[in-house]
Amino acid sequence: MNRRFLLAVIGTGVMTGVAAAGDAELPAVSHDGLELRPGQGAAVVYVRPGVDFSRYKRIAILECPVAFSKDWEKGSSRGTQRVSPKDMEKIKGALSAEFLEIFTDELQNKGGYEIVTTGAEDVLVLRPAIIDLVVTAPASMNAGRSYTLSESAGAMTLYLEVFDSVTNQLLARAIDRKAGRGTGTIRWQNSVTNKAEADRVLRRWAGALRARLDDVHGRKK
Repeated sequence: MNRRFLLAVIGTGVMTGVAAAGDAELPAVSHDGLELRPGQGAAVVYVRPGVDFSRYKRIAILECPVAFSKDWEKGSSRGTQRVSPKDMEKIKGALSAEFLEIFTDELQNKGGYEIVTTGAEDVLVLRPAIIDLVVTAPASMNAGRSYTLSESAGAMTLYLEVFDSVTNQLLARAIDRKAGRGTGTIRWQNSVTNKAEADRVLRRWAGALRARLDDVHGRKK
């Protein structure tokens, strides 16, 4: 399937789901047989009923595609140098790599769940995507520095699907949107503060997933 088309489909589903979550109108059962599970550490969580997640001891993490919010530059780059398509690709690549690094650290180094690249009966596959990305002051490769006055470093939405690595059956889906922390006052935003905020959000998502895995494995916190 074309990657751009896939991201467009995911994006439509995510924003519909998030909007519905805010209006408390999400269906109890999704179109693909997953049941809504409130209070699971994300805005929207669907899980396939009857799945024993405790059987999964290892985890495979697929590449995380990243997509910017439509027309994000119109509201986020005023007062900054224009961001080229090359810059945008650099930002997407860096965020994708950061996702893998942080989730590996949280799940494997802190959680003890081995990260693997091949399937087996005890391997759970994570298929993530970050969409609707808004960056307040992205680093530009042009000469000079790029700064914007803002209260936040931006926002992004995680769309995460979980599969059985042998059957490829979809087991769960989570959707969550996070924004950079507002300070209450206007401050300078640059590539350094953006990375710090992105890392904080990614760490929060990874920590929430590790907590759920610990729960199903009966691990004490």
